Amino acid sequence: MGLANGTGEDPRIDGICRSLKAVTHVVQWGGHDVYKVGGKVFAIAGTGLSLKVSDIGYEVLTENGMARPAPYMARNKWVLFDDPAGLPRDELEGHLTNAHAIVAGKLTRKLKKELGLEEA
Repeated sequence: MGLANGTGEDPRIDGICRSLKAVTHVVQWGGHDVYKVGGKVFAIAGTGLSLKVSDIGYEVLTENGMARPAPYMARNKWVLFDDPAGLPRDELEGHLTNAHAIVAGKLTRKLKKELGLEEA
């Protein structure tokens, strides 16, 4: 399944994101594919791939040049991979899974339970 914006982005992104628990997908912000958990964004695919990372992940990825600070979102520890198609599948899946976990971890306990992200 290709991405909505037609930019030819890596279709693995969509498959990986949709395989994660309680994920919703919308097309917004100029035709970008936006992936959310509990209504909170964890990844945006369009011109590259922007996603939430940990503080340490942000430092490592931006310092070694694998990714750059995501425009408008860098202060919140988001990075942008200009060419996600160049990432091995396991690495891409790891980044997306971690982004999902970081954002899901900040949801309320009640919402986590409702979404099946936490045991009752």
